[in-house]
Amino acid sequence: MLPAELTQTLKTASLESALQSILDHFGCQAGTYHTVCEQLLTLAASRQIPPPVVALIEKVPIGKGIAGLAAERRSPITICNLQTDDSGQARPAAKNTGMEGSLAVPAIREDGSLAGVLGIAKAQAHDWSEMETTNVTAAAAILAAR
Repeated sequence: MLPAELTQTLKTASLESALQSILDHFGCQAGTYHTVCEQLLTLAASRQIPPPVVALIEKVPIGKGIAGLAAERRSPITICNLQTDDSGQARPAAKNTGMEGSLAVPAIREDGSLAGVLGIAKAQAHDWSEMETTNVTAAAAILAAR
């Protein structure tokens, strides 16, 4: 369950500030929020993503990369260590973030439609727990309702 203060921030703050609050709450160093626009995910906010990577993720096809897979499957994608992952879920450029523990969750509206994808990452390897994944998904749902 998300703290009331974080929930309020996610509802009222700018998208950049809301993303930073999510990163702070979950102890993450980098993150993105993409919105859906005509079968593409469009970058709406990012924190601590290197400019060359931002250029590559401004538009992400649904089904491609971590965010695209979370959107396509409408389920969380977790990667313990992005730097050593060989699952094929992440695009090679994702390693250029320097991050390791990565989680992308779909942002689903109350009517069941996909609003976007929230992605967060830690600088160190991290096995995302079911509770963490549930809470990040709850944060994404709040962003979806904005």
